[in-house]
Amino acid sequence: MTLRKAAAILNGFAHDFAAGIWLATVAAIVMIHRMHDGQAVEIIAVLNRLERTFFWYSIAAMVVIMATGAGRTFTYVDNWYGPDAEKVRRRMLVIKHVILFSVFIASYLFVYGMVFH
Repeated sequence: MTLRKAAAILNGFAHDFAAGIWLATVAAIVMIHRMHDGQAVEIIAVLNRLERTFFWYSIAAMVVIMATGAGRTFTYVDNWYGPDAEKVRRRMLVIKHVILFSVFIASYLFVYGMVFH
Protein backbone atom coordinates (compact mmCIF):
# COMPACT_ATOMS: atom_id res chain seq x y z
CA MET A 1 0.00 0.00 0.00
CA THR A 2 1.31 3.41 -0.90
CA LEU A 3 1.63 6.26 1.53
CA ARG A 4 -0.99 8.19 -0.47
CA LYS A 5 -3.56 5.41 -0.07
CA ALA A 6 -2.82 5.08 3.64
CA ALA A 7 -3.23 8.85 4.06
CA ALA A 8 -6.56 8.74 2.19
CA ILE A 9 -7.82 5.99 4.48
CA LEU A 10 -6.63 7.83 7.61
CA ASN A 11 -8.26 11.02 6.32
CA GLY A 12 -11.57 9.18 5.85
CA PHE A 13 -11.39 7.77 9.38
CA ALA A 14 -10.66 11.24 10.82
CA HIS A 15 -13.60 12.68 8.84
CA ASP A 16 -16.03 10.06 10.13
CA PHE A 17 -14.70 10.24 13.69
CA ALA A 18 -15.00 14.04 13.77
CA ALA A 19 -18.57 13.76 12.47
CA GLY A 20 -19.40 11.44 15.37
CA ILE A 21 -17.78 13.80 17.85
CA TRP A 22 -19.73 16.71 16.38
CA LEU A 23 -23.03 14.90 16.74
CA ALA A 24 -22.20 13.80 20.30
CA THR A 25 -21.26 17.33 21.40
CA VAL A 26 -24.45 18.83 19.98
CA ALA A 27 -26.52 16.13 21.68
CA ALA A 28 -24.64 16.77 24.94
CA ILE A 29 -25.42 20.49 24.76
CA VAL A 30 -29.14 19.74 24.41
CA MET A 31 -29.08 17.21 27.27
CA ILE A 32 -27.12 19.51 29.58
CA HIS A 33 -29.41 22.44 28.80
CA ARG A 34 -32.44 20.37 29.78
CA MET A 35 -30.83 19.79 33.20
CA HIS A 36 -31.12 23.50 34.07
CA ASP A 37 -34.70 23.29 35.34
CA GLY A 38 -34.99 23.43 39.10
CA GLN A 39 -31.25 23.56 39.74
CA ALA A 40 -29.44 25.86 42.12
CA VAL A 41 -27.61 28.86 40.68
CA GLU A 42 -24.23 27.27 41.40
CA ILE A 43 -25.15 24.13 39.46
CA ILE A 44 -26.53 26.13 36.55
CA ALA A 45 -23.20 27.99 36.35
CA VAL A 46 -21.38 24.66 36.03
CA LEU A 47 -23.88 23.42 33.43
CA ASN A 48 -23.45 26.63 31.43
CA ARG A 49 -19.70 26.17 31.43
CA LEU A 50 -20.11 22.58 30.23
CA GLU A 51 -22.40 23.75 27.43
CA ARG A 52 -19.82 26.29 26.27
CA THR A 53 -17.04 23.71 26.43
CA PHE A 54 -19.03 21.27 24.31
CA PHE A 55 -19.96 24.08 21.90
CA TRP A 56 -16.31 24.92 21.24
CA TYR A 57 -15.47 21.21 20.90
CA SER A 58 -18.21 20.99 18.30
CA ILE A 59 -16.66 23.91 16.42
CA ALA A 60 -13.28 22.16 16.48
CA ALA A 61 -14.90 18.97 15.20
CA MET A 62 -16.60 20.97 12.44
CA VAL A 63 -13.24 22.40 11.37
CA VAL A 64 -11.81 18.86 11.19
CA ILE A 65 -14.88 17.68 9.24
CA MET A 66 -14.48 20.47 6.70
CA ALA A 67 -10.72 20.04 6.35
CA THR A 68 -10.83 16.27 5.98
CA GLY A 69 -13.88 16.55 3.73
CA ALA A 70 -11.89 18.80 1.44
CA GLY A 71 -9.14 16.17 1.50
CA ARG A 72 -11.65 13.47 0.59
CA THR A 73 -12.66 15.45 -2.46
CA PHE A 74 -9.29 14.73 -4.00
CA THR A 75 -9.23 11.03 -3.12
CA TYR A 76 -12.52 10.06 -4.79
CA VAL A 77 -11.42 10.52 -8.37
CA ASP A 78 -11.42 6.94 -9.66
CA ASN A 79 -14.35 5.41 -11.50
CA TRP A 80 -14.45 2.57 -8.99
CA TYR A 81 -18.05 1.58 -9.73
CA GLY A 82 -17.99 2.30 -13.43
CA PRO A 83 -18.84 5.53 -15.29
CA ASP A 84 -22.65 5.29 -14.99
CA ALA A 85 -22.71 4.38 -11.32
CA GLU A 86 -20.03 6.98 -10.62
CA LYS A 87 -22.27 9.77 -11.98
CA VAL A 88 -25.12 8.68 -9.70
CA ARG A 89 -22.78 8.32 -6.72
CA ARG A 90 -21.37 11.82 -7.21
CA ARG A 91 -24.84 13.33 -7.55
CA MET A 92 -25.94 11.54 -4.38
CA LEU A 93 -22.85 12.80 -2.55
CA VAL A 94 -23.68 16.37 -3.52
CA ILE A 95 -27.27 15.95 -2.31
CA LYS A 96 -26.09 14.32 0.92
CA HIS A 97 -23.69 17.16 1.63
CA VAL A 98 -26.29 19.84 0.93
CA ILE A 99 -28.60 18.11 3.41
CA LEU A 100 -25.85 17.69 6.01
CA PHE A 101 -24.68 21.28 5.65
CA SER A 102 -28.28 22.37 6.24
CA VAL A 103 -28.41 20.15 9.33
CA PHE A 104 -25.17 21.71 10.63
CA ILE A 105 -26.56 25.22 10.20
CA ALA A 106 -29.92 24.35 11.75
CA SER A 107 -28.20 22.61 14.67
CA TYR A 108 -26.03 25.61 15.45
CA LEU A 109 -29.00 27.95 15.22
CA PHE A 110 -30.78 25.64 17.67
CA VAL A 111 -28.00 25.21 20.24
CA TYR A 112 -26.47 28.69 20.05
CA GLY A 113 -29.36 30.12 22.04
CA MET A 114 -28.97 27.36 24.61
CA VAL A 115 -25.27 27.98 25.07
CA PHE A 116 -25.17 31.79 24.97
CA HIS A 117 -28.45 32.73 26.69
